[in-house]
Amino acid sequence: MGTEIERKFLVNQKQWRAPNSGVYYSQGYLTTNQGLTVRVRIAGEQAFLTIKGPTQNYSRLEFEYPIPRADAQVMLDTLCDRPLIEKIRYQVEYQGLLWEIDEFQGDNAGLMIAEVELTTENQSVELPDWVGEEVSTDSRYYNANLVKYPYSQWQE
Repeated sequence: MGTEIERKFLVNQKQWRAPNSGVYYSQGYLTTNQGLTVRVRIAGEQAFLTIKGPTQNYSRLEFEYPIPRADAQVMLDTLCDRPLIEKIRYQVEYQGLLWEIDEFQGDNAGLMIAEVELTTENQSVELPDWVGEEVSTDSRYYNANLVKYPYSQWQE
């Protein structure tokens, strides 16, 4: 059984500098019901099916399985809710932790989120200078909700 413990932050885009070219992600959701999500993702040349339980504080159950890329593409093209989540993901190590920075594309362009996975909910985290407001508990920033209500539809 897998548990994901993750904190999310907005990225201060004036401070952020991409360290590399990143990896293009395309992902879609087969279901998002009562906090349960089933996601299909293509990340570069790899593909995954992921099942996640409801979030409690910073934690939730997560099960991820590699699947054939061609199967994932068919699922994204025919079975997933629209719009798909498109993003470029960068990885940065900082103070012993791996940060994943997502620069959203498509209907969520303009949004950048930094995520860090932890081993415990109380784990101390030193924030890089390009990290802004924490949004871990703001469900608008969950990828599954960005499908239903894309960032391009938000009002300032």
